[in-house]
Amino acid sequence: MLTNNLERIREIVVCAEGLGVPRGSPMFRHALHAVAFDSEDTITAKLEYLKKTFRWSDAEVGIAVSRGPQVLTKSKDMLQGRSDFLISDVGLEPAYIAHRPAIISYSLEGRLRPRYYVLEFLKKKGLIEQERSYYSVVMVTEKVFVEKYICPHEEAAPHLAEDYVSACKGEVLANFIFP
Repeated sequence: MLTNNLERIREIVVCAEGLGVPRGSPMFRHALHAVAFDSEDTITAKLEYLKKTFRWSDAEVGIAVSRGPQVLTKSKDMLQGRSDFLISDVGLEPAYIAHRPAIISYSLEGRLRPRYYVLEFLKKKGLIEQERSYYSVVMVTEKVFVEKYICPHEEAAPHLAEDYVSACKGEVLANFIFP
């Protein structure tokens, strides 16, 4: 970005601010990166694609991009896959995702889907009592996830740790198939 001329840098800054990311925000540098190499038309097309794919209103797109401008750098296939899974499979509301855009950046195969499988398995077996926020389950580190959701159930579900590891490799096991 530093090799651009001064006028282009000004355009990038104005564009980043136009996304609703204030200059003083920690997200501003991410917004600069997200718009630095695209034209205004390309960015507009990406915003429209986000609206369509995640069923977001203009306001929700604004919220998502201001909180996670890196969503503008993701491919259409990646975004479509996350949308299909988060909305259709997990059952998250579009507004929920818009307020937590970081969830879109996580690996579908390595994090989102396996952790969802574990949560559903634990609910189905009655091993967790309270409803858990899917976002809070996805956001914790791998170590914390295993300590909170796998280790406490070693006796009741001795295969859970192995099944989780397999799910992280993309395998779908019978224990993780839900009607």
